[in-house]
Amino acid sequence: MASRRHGTPPGMPPGGHAGQQRLKRRLGAVDSTAIGLGSMLGAGVFVVFSPAAALAGPLLNLAVAVAGVIAYCNAVASAQLAAKYPASGGTYVYGRRQLGEWPGFIAGWGFVTGKTASCAAMALTFGHYAAPAYATPLAIGAVVVLTGVNLLGITRTALLTRILLAVVLATLVFVAVASLLGPHPEGAPGAAGELAPLAAPTTGGWGVLPAAGLMFFAFAGYARVATLGEEVKDPARTIPRAILAALAGAFVIYLGLAVLLQWHLPPQQLAGSTAPLLDAVEHSRLSAGAPFIQAGAAAACLGALLALIAGVGRTTLAMARERDLPAPLARVGGAHTVPLVAELAVAAVVIILLLTRDVLTVVGFSSFGVLIYYAVANAAAFTLPGRPWHAPRWLNVLGFLGCVVLAVTLPPASMLVMAGVLAAGVAGRFLVLRRRRTQ
Repeated sequence: MASRRHGTPPGMPPGGHAGQQRLKRRLGAVDSTAIGLGSMLGAGVFVVFSPAAALAGPLLNLAVAVAGVIAYCNAVASAQLAAKYPASGGTYVYGRRQLGEWPGFIAGWGFVTGKTASCAAMALTFGHYAAPAYATPLAIGAVVVLTGVNLLGITRTALLTRILLAVVLATLVFVAVASLLGPHPEGAPGAAGELAPLAAPTTGGWGVLPAAGLMFFAFAGYARVATLGEEVKDPARTIPRAILAALAGAFVIYLGLAVLLQWHLPPQQLAGSTAPLLDAVEHSRLSAGAPFIQAGAAAACLGALLALIAGVGRTTLAMARERDLPAPLARVGGAHTVPLVAELAVAAVVIILLLTRDVLTVVGFSSFGVLIYYAVANAAAFTLPGRPWHAPRWLNVLGFLGCVVLAVTLPPASMLVMAGVLAAGVAGRFLVLRRRRTQ
């Protein structure tokens, strides 16, 4: 096995080295599932339906289903690997152990860069929902506060995630009820009830694939469970159950919302909206509850941001342990045994992004990086010898091919930018390794 080739010392996390301090196992099944579901029901659920509907038109439900199938393949692969390698870092660790250092690096670099940009997008989306005139200062404040929560320990992260998840679920139930009750009795402009036939997708049937790629952005949150693997109790049992339970819950919610939004809103309004769930309530008999939707969206952004910062920090920790990132980022410290330097570094980069550029257009960028990440996960899972009945190898093949197809059919700008970032990372690592060999 690859782990034996690399000689991981007994009792150390895969990829770890002697003298490195381990994180403590504090998360049970409920907390792990809540972190995964809270990540998947983040800001994406409040914004992703519109760009996906613009691409897929009346085939939006099919796009959700395609994204869900690929996400299931990835979840099964991640569950298998996380049970075998219950360490921080997720697919970065799995790729290194099963495929080699380079596939692991590509997975880790794609995750860290894509999800760091996502952190900035989540924070800024929160700012726009809470107080648009002060969006950037509020976003920076959210990053600072939530990083502080994470530094208090993973149990505090899980507790706050569960609270925010409860608020988000209540918000989504309210949206569903408002949609089912029908349009505003006074016939609000554009309200449902006078629906025109659904327009054909602007890009034809092929619009389903890029739409599914965007929808995958919303499903990808279960990766957070795997990246926290070193802090989960009884990981061989807990991680697979938490991943699959979180994915099942998210799929039901996303598919249900897609059906309701298409039924309730005219297709042109759904495709062009910047806040489709808010529009659904404002054009319903429960329009007075619109502020509740804004509050729920803000809570969703905070919940996703909290889990994202934790997940990116732990992948950064794992990469630093292997010297694929600067070694000081591997420091574990504080009274609550957290990846102190990595989390502070992630927060600093996110704040720089918030101050220097517009990050509201990174959904496709993040999706490309995460799809590459899961392509590596499927390839790594394919090499595992012992397999449960529900995880045949053909599922890994389907997951790998699905990730590649969705990645290359994303909007070209997103694909090219992330490909450039991946190429820069590969070139940087190549130069560093070459210099180490000559010293």
